[in-house]
Amino acid sequence: MKGLAHFAILSDGRKVDSPRFLRRAEKKLKKAQRELSRRQKGSRNPEKVRLKVARAHAQVADARREFHHQLSTELIRENQAIGVEDLAVKALARTRPAKSVHDAGWSQFVAMLEYKAERYGRTLVKIGRFMPTSRTCSVCDTVDGPKPLNAREWPCPACGSVLDRDVNSARNVKKAAGLAVSACGVQVGPGVTPAQRDEAGSHGFTPGSPAA
Repeated sequence: MKGLAHFAILSDGRKVDSPRFLRRAEKKLKKAQRELSRRQKGSRNPEKVRLKVARAHAQVADARREFHHQLSTELIRENQAIGVEDLAVKALARTRPAKSVHDAGWSQFVAMLEYKAERYGRTLVKIGRFMPTSRTCSVCDTVDGPKPLNAREWPCPACGSVLDRDVNSARNVKKAAGLAVSACGVQVGPGVTPAQRDEAGSHGFTPGSPAA
């Protein structure tokens, strides 16, 4: 596995690249941490080096937070309803691409979507993690068998549609979110910046899958 190919995939087919803030800053962080480890207790200016390490980590966190703010605001402003896949992020953080999972900060991003949805009168629906979104054909709803992680595209055995693993999953998230909203009778409030009628009314959103 090579980390995360994308930060997120939307139901309209858009794939948001993973900025990989931590990975891009690793060289700078490792250099600062090595310098800190060489400074023995009581040696000259150890506090200066600790501040350098802290600043490097803060810059990564700030860049990630700004990215989350920009993307979450864009999604909330352009859509009346958003469906997100509720993945087991803590479990993923114990797998091989754990560093990439932490770097993406999905939990923080979804938390931003939640409070912004409430602020602007949008509807946010979380789709259960056990729903077979990647194995269900978003065209004909046929559920196929499990696929290995390196299978990124395949034809539906029922209708023949060629399915992109992540885009197909995002479209199923959008479909499931729409059904949930209809079943619960959830009303979308009048947002401060409402989406226009000719804009996409809703979006399915799924975190990027680990790259094989």
